[in-house]
Amino acid sequence: MRGHIRRRGTKWAAVVSLGHDESGRRKQQWFSGFTTKKAATQKLTEVLGSLQGGNYVEPTKRTLGAFLTKEWLPSIAASVRPSTWTAYRMLCETHIIPALGTVPLQRLSAAQLNKLYADLLADGRRNGKGGLSPRTVRYCHATVHKALGDAVKWQILSRNVADAATAPKQRPAASLRVWTADELRAFLRHTEGDYYYAPLFLAATSGMRRGEVLGLRWADLDLAAGRIAVRQSLVAVKGELIFSAPKTAKGRRSVALDERTVSVLKAHRKAALEDRLILGLGTPDTEALVFTAPDGAPVNPESFSDHFGRLVKAAGLPRIRFHDLRHTHATLALQAGIHPKVVSERLGHATVSITLDTYSHAIPAMQEEAAERVAVLVFGG
Repeated sequence: MRGHIRRRGTKWAAVVSLGHDESGRRKQQWFSGFTTKKAATQKLTEVLGSLQGGNYVEPTKRTLGAFLTKEWLPSIAASVRPSTWTAYRMLCETHIIPALGTVPLQRLSAAQLNKLYADLLADGRRNGKGGLSPRTVRYCHATVHKALGDAVKWQILSRNVADAATAPKQRPAASLRVWTADELRAFLRHTEGDYYYAPLFLAATSGMRRGEVLGLRWADLDLAAGRIAVRQSLVAVKGELIFSAPKTAKGRRSVALDERTVSVLKAHRKAALEDRLILGLGTPDTEALVFTAPDGAPVNPESFSDHFGRLVKAAGLPRIRFHDLRHTHATLALQAGIHPKVVSERLGHATVSITLDTYSHAIPAMQEEAAERVAVLVFGG
C-alpha cells in the first residue's frame, strides 16, 4: 500500500493507493481540501495506519436512511424474531429516518442522536400531541446502536457514534398491578367452565408468557412427570400468527407443574379428545397445539387477552392485564419464600437480577421475615 501528497491549486491532497478493482484498474482514494502540506501529510499517515491495522473504512456517500432501509433491515430479517424485525422497521420508518435519514452515514454524530432523542421526548408522537415515553426513545437508541454496530462489523463505519450518545433514563417503574392470592383464587373459580379455563389456569400457576402458553404442543407436555418444556411461542405480527423460538437460552426451559394444574390439563386433554372425536378429527399428533380456538385454529393472542379482560370485568376484580398474571405468579412465589433463582428459572429470565429488579416490591417483606428467622435462630423462639 502506498500514498503520496499532491498539490491541487492552493490546496493539498493526500492520495492513497488501494490496489486494483475486479477489472484490474488501479484504485485510488483522494482526501482533498487541506490548506497545508502538513495537514495532508497527517491525513495520509492516519489512513496508511488504518490500512496497516486492518481497520480502514472506505469513504461512502450513502445516507443513514439508505443504509437502514436498503442494507441493514433486509440483512437482519432472517436472524431476528419477526416481531423484533417489525419493531425495528417501525422505529426506523416512524422516528429515525424522518429526522436523520438524509444525514451521510459516516458523518452522523452523537450530538445529532442526542438531539433526536430530545425531540422525540418533547414532541415525538405521530399525532402531534406530546412526546414519546423514555422507554420508547430508549428503543430508538437501541435500534440505532445495533444498526451502527453492524455497520462497524461490515467495515462501513470505523466506530459506533451511538456509544457516545446518551439515551434518556428510564422512569422508575410504576408499581406492578398484581392480584393477591385470594383475588387470583376468586378469578380461577369464576372462570371454571370457560372454554379457555385451562390456558388461563396454566398461565396463573406457571408464570408462563401468553405466547408460550398458546404455543404449547402436546409434545412439550409431560403430565406424568408434571413438567412443561417451553420450546416455542405464538405471536401476532401485523395480524399474522407466527411461531418463534424463545429469545434466549434461559427462555428454553422446563417448568414444573403442581398437582392441581396437572389435573386441570388432564381434564382439558380428555375434553379436547372428545371434541375431536365428535368432529371426526381423531387423536391429535404430538405436534398439535394443546390450546386452540373452537374451530381448531391457533388462538389469536390479542383476542385471548381481550377475552381475559372481559372475564376480569365480569368477576368484579381489580383490572389487570393478562401479562400481570405472570407478575402475580412471581410475586406470590417470592412472598411464599421461594428462592429468587428458582422464580427466575420458572419465568425464563436471562439473569436472576432481572427478577429481583422487577419484583423488588416483594423483597422488603422477605427481608423482614429473614430478619425474624435469624433472630429466632440466634436468640431462640
